[in-house]
Amino acid sequence: MDIPACTNCGSYKYKNTWTTDLFDDFLRLMIRKNFQISKELEKVDITTECKGKKENLECKVIISGFLDENEIVEEHNIVVRVRNNVCDVCSKQFGGYYEATIQIRPGKKKLTKDELDEIRSNVESLVESMRSKGNRGLFITDFGEEHGGLDFFLSDKSAACNIAKQIQEQYGGEIKQSSKNVGMEDSKQVYRMTYLVRLPSLQKGDIISFENNLFIILSIRGNKIRLINLSNWDELVVDGKVLQNTDSLGGKELIKEMIFISQSEGEVQLMDPETYKTIDIQKPKPLTYKTEKINVIKVEDQIFLLPEKKAQH
Repeated sequence: MDIPACTNCGSYKYKNTWTTDLFDDFLRLMIRKNFQISKELEKVDITTECKGKKENLECKVIISGFLDENEIVEEHNIVVRVRNNVCDVCSKQFGGYYEATIQIRPGKKKLTKDELDEIRSNVESLVESMRSKGNRGLFITDFGEEHGGLDFFLSDKSAACNIAKQIQEQYGGEIKQSSKNVGMEDSKQVYRMTYLVRLPSLQKGDIISFENNLFIILSIRGNKIRLINLSNWDELVVDGKVLQNTDSLGGKELIKEMIFISQSEGEVQLMDPETYKTIDIQKPKPLTYKTEKINVIKVEDQIFLLPEKKAQH
């Protein structure tokens, strides 16, 4: 019994189909296809015992089942030869095949290395998730950093469109798509797709001024931005278009850690560890702090308590 195996990804071929099944599972499949097993045999079980090098295995095949409540067991000896080959997917990958490009570009705000790494990791995770769910032909052909953003060349344009939408859903912004005619295949025009994901200028954690109040951005999902008012901790959801001309006042760099000294029902007293000055800050909500240090947001001469889950309402 000859079994073609891809030397790159380890998949096995049956007729014109490649599969990523484990060798033992695939061998049992091949035995079912090559042995004639009576349809009258019930509860069929196949086990194999192989020895030798994988290129030339000597295998004992044990087939058992029940016929009229009587167990029947047969043993057969076969030679399995694993033939090195290259599967269709790896062949495309080695040839630089791709059907679509995902271009992720920043808005006004330059993406940091950590943000670029996070986006890249998310795209790669989405690809692996789709592959594990059956899209074996999906892979990233190439990757690069361009114009402050990222380019991904993918083998499947439908999957690329799906991934672009999920990135936009996670980070916000907008998607623009375009196509390019790259020739004929099987008498049909072949097009490559480009999905441009333009990220919003604002990001999660940014501090902004909106309607004469200061807000921190809690999350961005598609075109919806969830904010929290630093003065009273009330939440607000707005359309991204409303804030498209709004600039960020800052982000993590505006968050400062201060030492907790005391608290009353409506105020908390803190000390700046750098200047040793004490300040009193109004509590936006009735809460009790049980901590030694508290994070605040300092915007010019204004100081606000940072909304935290640790604060017990």
